[in-house]
Amino acid sequence: MTLSEFAPEVGFGTSGVRALVTDLNTTVVFAYTRAFISHLRASGQITGDNCVIGWDLRPSSPLIAAAAAAALQAESLKVEWAGLVPTPALALRCMASNAPGIMVTGSHIPFDRNGIKFYTAQGEILKRDEAAIASLDVTRLLPVSQEILDISSLMDQAIETSSRPTIVLQEYKQRYLSLLSDSTLTGLRIGVYQHSAVGRDLLVEILEQLGASVIALGRSDTFVPIDTEAVTAEDEAQATEWCQKYQLDAVVSTDGDGDRPWLCDEQGRFMRGDIVGILTAKWLGAQAVVTPVSSNTALEKSGFFKRCERTRIGSPYVIEAMQQLQQQAFDGIVGFEVGGGLLVQCPIKGMSALPTRDSSLPIVAVLAMAKTKDMPLSALLSLLPARFTQAGRVQGIQVFQSQALIARLKHDDVILNKFLEFTSGKPVHIDTTDGLRIELNSGDIVHLRPSGNAPELRCYTESNTEQRALDLLSGSLEYVYREISIQTNTRCERWFSK
Repeated sequence: MTLSEFAPEVGFGTSGVRALVTDLNTTVVFAYTRAFISHLRASGQITGDNCVIGWDLRPSSPLIAAAAAAALQAESLKVEWAGLVPTPALALRCMASNAPGIMVTGSHIPFDRNGIKFYTAQGEILKRDEAAIASLDVTRLLPVSQEILDISSLMDQAIETSSRPTIVLQEYKQRYLSLLSDSTLTGLRIGVYQHSAVGRDLLVEILEQLGASVIALGRSDTFVPIDTEAVTAEDEAQATEWCQKYQLDAVVSTDGDGDRPWLCDEQGRFMRGDIVGILTAKWLGAQAVVTPVSSNTALEKSGFFKRCERTRIGSPYVIEAMQQLQQQAFDGIVGFEVGGGLLVQCPIKGMSALPTRDSSLPIVAVLAMAKTKDMPLSALLSLLPARFTQAGRVQGIQVFQSQALIARLKHDDVILNKFLEFTSGKPVHIDTTDGLRIELNSGDIVHLRPSGNAPELRCYTESNTEQRALDLLSGSLEYVYREISIQTNTRCERWFSK
């Protein structure tokens, strides 16, 4: 029996395992963790006898971490408790200690869901690893008795670790204190939207030690699912209010597990993750940049980089492409996604490689760029070609429904042209790398893609003006909503974001 057969409602999404908390029960977590270690051993990706475990602030995370620890003990491995740490901090520790790692987090998805991200000593696992893990025969990996899953003592250890800082946090903080001087951000007033981000206090410490005056804002004892790819008008309104009230130069934050940045300029306007990614890559002096097909084309149009590569959406795809560029002898290779997390494939600007999404690097890089150039964050956009993107989604659509709609558009020109009527444009290039990305003769772009971890269809649009990108998004979502809700009798909901 494979993992996919054993727990069909649980599986790998764009990055890591995702599922409802009710489905990520102790036995399922135990099986996934043992399958992960078994795969590492079979593929020669583990040499030591310990594994690092960290988790986020979701109420379900400590129990899942304890179940994973029980599985590690069953595999005769020692557990290094990282505690409450950002995902990139755990990845950095894995690479420094030559050990695999497990991060319990659902990232930005609602708190009734959770997930697990797996790491080797070289970084995030790739899609081929996921496929091998999911196909393993788990019969021999399941607990032989209930006693093996008596994890109360492991829960106590996890909770005790959560109450104190660990070396994992210290190593991660030092990465950025060594990158910049302690006066780099002097004179900047930064608001840190803390909500329930696992690295909320660490981010304050980093910015303060780099010289910024920091005001902690919006701390929450309940989990807040901040999605850096789905920033609401309410989010921006709150940031604008904070900027005005405290005379801030920026408001910064991260998603729940600290691998995606959330930045608003001095006016409270959100800076999209792919724009932040381009600016960060420029500040780092990168030669080559990898990003998914959904990212802003200002990357290529800027002319900043020797090589730009596009991939499917998901950090494992970005990492694979970065590895290929490294084999071609490119230096300064970085990657980013629309959500803004920065991946570093090889040493750059005095930093070691960290091939997993990281939020701290783009935050400090953009702030440092603005300070060095003596420009407000909003003015940094003038350094890039004027290309504007919008994103939204239609919720309540099952994956098979999204795939069927995209297949009709892809294979029937009549249906495709009907869909594009509202754009007054004609398709000149179709990219099926991930979903359906249509470039029009006007230069406008419409991209439809089924979500990898939720019942929804996502839409990305791009144009030379912000209003045009918004109009393209509105028309695209209206078409999808009508086609799905009317033709299939499915109740769905349109959702707009920046």
